[in-house]
Amino acid sequence: MESLSGEEQAIYIVDDDPAVRDALSVVFETEGFTVETFSDGDAFVQSASKTQPACVLLDVHMPGRSGIEILKALNADDYPAPIFIISGQGDIPMAVEAIRNGAFDFIEKPFNADTVIERINDGINAMRQRSEAGGPSDFSGADLLTRREREVLNEITGGSSNKEAGRILGISPRTVEVHRARIMEKLGARNAAELVRIVLGHA
Repeated sequence: MESLSGEEQAIYIVDDDPAVRDALSVVFETEGFTVETFSDGDAFVQSASKTQPACVLLDVHMPGRSGIEILKALNADDYPAPIFIISGQGDIPMAVEAIRNGAFDFIEKPFNADTVIERINDGINAMRQRSEAGGPSDFSGADLLTRREREVLNEITGGSSNKEAGRILGISPRTVEVHRARIMEKLGARNAAELVRIVLGHA
């Protein structure tokens, strides 16, 4: 039982920069997490398929397998722990691509320790609360959406703004925007009103 509780509080950090791994390790260990670090994607994918951490921080630029390839290898949309992408300011298009491939959210460098802890805790808590919750699933096109897209859609059609939806789901408003655009593209909706009509069956 003790090992399970350890796994639940384990943070996996995947970054080829030892300074980033060391800095993040200190931050999370101070908060009582167990930290496991990986310098390349292959070692991480092997470990992640055997154990389930509480959260993963994954650098988008990796030697060998890229962050996007790692997300695909893990089938990140269905991965039970939130995967945060670490990205530099010039990596926004790649961070958006990562979210489309199942990343939970992204954190931009340089980061503040308190902000990282807050975002990770929000993500872990939101993921646990959402694991049993389902979004709308009985409308035309529902099967085209990933689990996270259905969750975002549930908030949007419930009247939440991007900011409110982000707070409820533990992700940034910008990440909500990425999901929203993807949902509208998949369902063929041109605006939010049309999206609601599709979900309610009046389209």
